[in-house]
Amino acid sequence: MTDHSDLRALFINTTLKREPSESHTKLLMNASAAIMTQQGISVDHVHMLSHHIPPGIYPDMTEHGWDRDDWPLIWDKVRAADILVVGSPLWLGEESSVCRVLIERLYGMSGQLNDKGQSIFYGKTAGCVITGNEDGIKHAAMTIGYAMNHLGFTIPPQADCGWIGEAGPGPSYGDEKEDGTRVGFDNEFTQRNTTIMTWNLIHLARMLKDAGGYPNQGNDRKAWDAGARFGFENPEYRS
Repeated sequence: MTDHSDLRALFINTTLKREPSESHTKLLMNASAAIMTQQGISVDHVHMLSHHIPPGIYPDMTEHGWDRDDWPLIWDKVRAADILVVGSPLWLGEESSVCRVLIERLYGMSGQLNDKGQSIFYGKTAGCVITGNEDGIKHAAMTIGYAMNHLGFTIPPQADCGWIGEAGPGPSYGDEKEDGTRVGFDNEFTQRNTTIMTWNLIHLARMLKDAGGYPNQGNDRKAWDAGARFGFENPEYRS
């Protein structure tokens, strides 16, 4: 069995629920986290609304008029993680407003580079967990996945999972039924996709860790700023 004990995963829940225990999204995130824990991966959870994290695109928003910003504490966890899983509920087919704040704050760190001159997010994998009772899983996953990839995260195949139930208002994931069972827990499609997403995140994180991340040929920003062009030719100078 492959040893994954040197990997670290961070699950960030962007639910609109103020209390973490009330979050339906966290229930499905827990299923993914449990698989990782079984593999010896160190797993940490962050509930965004348990912290004061203002919107913005700077590393510390107290330098831009806000009285308090807990983001620097969260950033330490993101920077240490090999795997990031973003959880969001659906509202009108979109990820939550809190999720957008998370993406903004991650974007605010994109100017930082690793020791190879690459984005600080190179070598990290990312996926997402979406829950709700209306359509929009794929749309939200597309938005979140693109944002993570653009910042420098590596997205493995089928790196999203979710549960929405029947179309229209109804129970949310994990709500208790009259017979005592929980809504969505028996959905094999959700179980399968959650498991596949989790394992693909683990496999890719393992490969990237073992390879020491990406080679910096062609993506070293420091070298680019110093004049290297890695084979690029300006069309204006071609004969």
